[in-house]
Amino acid sequence: MQRRTRWIITGVVAGVLAGGTGGGVAMASGATDTDRPITGSARTDAARAALAHTGGGRVTETETGDEESYYEVEVTMPDGRPVDVQLDERLAVVASSVDDDRGER
Repeated sequence: MQRRTRWIITGVVAGVLAGGTGGGVAMASGATDTDRPITGSARTDAARAALAHTGGGRVTETETGDEESYYEVEVTMPDGRPVDVQLDERLAVVASSVDDDRGER
């Protein structure tokens, strides 16, 4: 009986540690359950506003309910630099950031 109990406890501890590590990885990556892409006509309108702000490029990612703004649109410029354009609910640009050569903003 003791041997069986040790195996059960070992399994439970391993499961808890694995779950804790996975949660830490998700938090470290910045991913949350609330990250949602912009869809439908809102995506079309947000992409148009972001591209007008950047003067061109290609929309590579969108997000609604971003921690910094109502919408976030990532535009990849012709030279490969990603630009994050922050938009409010009326599609006005409230901020934008460009990655530099070191990948920092």
